[in-house]
Amino acid sequence: MNRKAVCMMMLGLLLAACTPEKNEPPPLPEPVEAVLHVPEKVDAGEEVTVSTTITEDGEPVDNPDEVKYEIWKDGHKENSEMLDAVSKGNGVYTVSKTFNEEAVYYVQVHVTARGLHTMPKSAFSVGNAVTPAQPDKEAQ
Repeated sequence: MNRKAVCMMMLGLLLAACTPEKNEPPPLPEPVEAVLHVPEKVDAGEEVTVSTTITEDGEPVDNPDEVKYEIWKDGHKENSEMLDAVSKGNGVYTVSKTFNEEAVYYVQVHVTARGLHTMPKSAFSVGNAVTPAQPDKEAQ
C-alpha cells in the first residue's frame, strides 16, 4: 500500500472514532406519577371529593391527554361509573360525588399524559362498611 492510502485509512478510522454513536436510543422520558388522595371513611349522603396530583420529574403536569375517575362499589366493578376530572391547576385534578349507600367503594384514576398511562387505585368506606386491608386484592 502506498503512503497516501495508509494516511486516508488512518484519517477514516480517526474520524469514525470521534463521531458520536448514532445507534444509541434516545433517553427515556421520566415517568408520569399520579398520587390519588381518597378519604378513608365518609358518612352516607356526604359529598366526597377525590383528588389526584400528577407530576413528571417533580414538576406538575397541567396538560394531560386524559384524566378520568372510575368508581365502583365493592363486588360490582362491572357497574363502574367513569367521571371526567376537573383541573384545579398546578397538576391537581378532582372529582366530587355523593355516596348514599353504606359500602366499600373503589376509585381508580386513569391518567394519560405525555404518551404514558398510569392507573392508581384506592378504596374507602361509606358509613360503617369496613375497608379491606389490601384493596388491590379485591377489585371486583
